[in-house]
Amino acid sequence: MKIRIVLASVAIAGTCSVTAIAISGMLSKEPVPLAIAKATLWTPDPLSAPRLADSVVSLPTAIQIDVARSIRPTPLVQPAFTETALPEIEPPLITWSREIAAGETLDALLANAGIAAPVRAEIALALGAEYDLRRLRPGHEITVISKVDGNPSRVQLSVDDGVRIETVFGQELVTRVLEPDPEMVTFAGEAVIESSVFAALDKAGIPARFAVDMAQMLGGTVDFRRELSGGETMRLLWREARDGNERIGQPELAFAALNLGETVYEIVWPDDGSGKATIYVDGEVLRVFAQPVEGARLSSVFGRRTHPVYGNVRMHTGVDFAAARGTPVNATAPGRVSFIGRRGGYGRVVEIAHGSDTLTRYAHLSEVPDTLEQGQRVMAGDMIGRVGATGTATGPNLHYEVLLNGRPTDPLSDDRLAEAAEREADDTVAIKRLTEARSLLAERLASDFAQTTTERL
Repeated sequence: MKIRIVLASVAIAGTCSVTAIAISGMLSKEPVPLAIAKATLWTPDPLSAPRLADSVVSLPTAIQIDVARSIRPTPLVQPAFTETALPEIEPPLITWSREIAAGETLDALLANAGIAAPVRAEIALALGAEYDLRRLRPGHEITVISKVDGNPSRVQLSVDDGVRIETVFGQELVTRVLEPDPEMVTFAGEAVIESSVFAALDKAGIPARFAVDMAQMLGGTVDFRRELSGGETMRLLWREARDGNERIGQPELAFAALNLGETVYEIVWPDDGSGKATIYVDGEVLRVFAQPVEGARLSSVFGRRTHPVYGNVRMHTGVDFAAARGTPVNATAPGRVSFIGRRGGYGRVVEIAHGSDTLTRYAHLSEVPDTLEQGQRVMAGDMIGRVGATGTATGPNLHYEVLLNGRPTDPLSDDRLAEAAEREADDTVAIKRLTEARSLLAERLASDFAQTTTERL
């Protein structure tokens, strides 16, 4: 009985609640706007049935599906493995290099490099096939490139003018001559004399060996000991053969000018390799002179000295020019060959008469041209022999003498040869050469000055 009463009460309460909520919603609801009411009545137009194309479209053959083909599993791609050989590592090489000193032989140097006697003999034969090993002299360089086991791989002999003779070891020895392809470069410089010509050139960064050329050319005209008081200016133009930054051989003078007080001495050397130079004083031709050995070093002057072989003090009757064996020797002035042969300690000699009272003698020659004969006329700059060490000599050099009425005189101060040589001078051509040399010197000096100024900035 009580349960029924409870259930009835709950039902009555729920009905009252629903009725109250409905009445509340109806009282609070606002009227819907007309536009929204119309929008709710819109429906889309019915779709028309699709129209089939009149022609039959077939798929391209390439993309047609073969329903009959059975589907098979794709095989797995097997990676390909290739065996790649590792690069071979070259064993390290050992380089040994030495300059040849006075009195040293090729065999002694190779022994010093640790090369066995049989291999040294092979190397000497191979190098000797391309170069006369008797011409080796101090300053030449031998380079040995060896493997770690001590066996040589390559041997290189560097001689004059950048020439290299190379022997390569393989199944057999291969020897070749490597010659540079130099470029001739022209340089210019200016120096102020304070104590000596040599010191002035060295201080200015100009090859100091040009002091010898200046002494040869002007020795009979300028007394360098008395007339140089300091402050004199020298300007020089020279040529160098260059292989990159390396100089090949010795530099060659092209032009030199010495301002001595109010007098200007100028020298022009030709570029034909003859070494025959023209000397000018205040723009006029003084004489023509040819150096006996182009680019040589003055190793001994005229006068009393201690003899290099006998050790006692004797009169040295000429001047010596140290140069490599085989270097050409030129006549210093026109004349006639009066003697070819040997004269005791002079060794092989050529003598040239310049008129009735003057004679030049060229001694210690290694050879004389077969075409040169006694009585033959020669001109300044003509080759009459080659430097050697015949007779009493400690090494390759030219002993050069000037004899006046049979008596030796200083070749660097005697002016007798000028009388014979100046007859060769063609003033018109010579003046043209001087003008060209002056212009080139001024151009090079201006260029070097501009470059130096730019580097400083």
